[in-house]
Amino acid sequence: MSEVISLVGLVGGLALLIVMTLRGWNLFISAPLCALLVALTSRIPLFADDVNFVQSYMSGFTGFIASWFFMFLLGSIFGKFMEDTGAADSVAAWITGRLGKQRAVLAVVIACAVLTYGGVSLFVVAFAVYPMALSLFKEANLPRRFIPAALAFGSVTFTMTSAGSPEIQNWIPMEYLGTTPYAAWEVSLVVAVFMAVFGYWWLQRIIATAVGRGERFLERASDPTVSERNLPHPLTGLLPLCVVLGLSFVYHDSLMQNALIVALLGGVLSLTIINWTYFKDLHAALGHATTGALVAIGNTAAVVGFGGVARTTPAFDMAVLAVTSLPGNELVGAAIAVSAIAGLTGSASGGQVIALPAVAPHYLDLGVNPEQLHRVVAISSGALDSLPHNGYVVTTIRGICNESHKDAYWAVGAVTVVVPLLGLALAILLFNLF
Repeated sequence: MSEVISLVGLVGGLALLIVMTLRGWNLFISAPLCALLVALTSRIPLFADDVNFVQSYMSGFTGFIASWFFMFLLGSIFGKFMEDTGAADSVAAWITGRLGKQRAVLAVVIACAVLTYGGVSLFVVAFAVYPMALSLFKEANLPRRFIPAALAFGSVTFTMTSAGSPEIQNWIPMEYLGTTPYAAWEVSLVVAVFMAVFGYWWLQRIIATAVGRGERFLERASDPTVSERNLPHPLTGLLPLCVVLGLSFVYHDSLMQNALIVALLGGVLSLTIINWTYFKDLHAALGHATTGALVAIGNTAAVVGFGGVARTTPAFDMAVLAVTSLPGNELVGAAIAVSAIAGLTGSASGGQVIALPAVAPHYLDLGVNPEQLHRVVAISSGALDSLPHNGYVVTTIRGICNESHKDAYWAVGAVTVVVPLLGLALAILLFNLF
């Protein structure tokens, strides 16, 4: 009976967190409250014992900040410097001049895809590309509430989980399956092309529908105003991006996650040196960047703390056991297991790390092709993880783009949940056919 109550509390707490997030509740309030509901229904002590609510929540909260603070800070500084110097506006004007205003969304998607496949963290990509995306959407007069969807689509769909990607979601399965980052690359390529083409078409259609209803770009008082002064050459914005991409690629294998610190520091320094004379207010830009980084990482850490409490409940263990021992097609079972756990934790990497210790040996013993299993696990981790409470989703929509979930999430969900699920189905179909 206690496990049933724990399960009700876990599902209810997750559902409540999603609803409160969509309704715009402050995550520093809603995430701990929902985590407390989960803890109470699972009879987890609030303060006493080795495992308690406060310790579990704060372990997840502080652990995320400890791991990602410098990346968030440097990423925010890089984005703010791109904005303050006018480099973002300059690059945006150059792109629209070549591609045309009607391809503003494509430019944002490509920029995110290149950086993501180059090994730059998803969070950092959002910080780095947002200023340019804002300029592009303004230039094309497109509703700004779709910027998060464009950023997310280029980052967490056809690039993050594809063969060869240096993102952690493509590397975690290697430890458990003995595979390489290029596992099942043929099917991965087909799926990536499908997700890219279909997802872009759908996003364009969603935006066109909104424009047809009369939606336009609405300026805000907080938007940068650099259009009335001389802008730097577009190369002064592109070169620092190349520095970030290059350093991340060079040091990824040796420094792993810390390579991002080196890459972003190099990007910030090169951007500062190249565009020194174009700064409007360097000190103000640093102040805004620091505040933005703290808000973004705090919102994400609040949700990670909820996941920390959820993982200590009996219901979570019961759910993991249930989804990792599903009968039927092995690849379908693995996909459901990883997707379900990624949805519960709001984390693609979390879903893999929790599911793979049980899934990998079980299905390998049954004779499942490890390369096929690797690709299915990678793609499935990037679907239900993008529910409204996901840390990247929260950071991108609220912390970086300053939009509300009510206005921005549905387009994000379409391209980061539905599109990857369709890609997953295609991958499983191809593996079973060939």
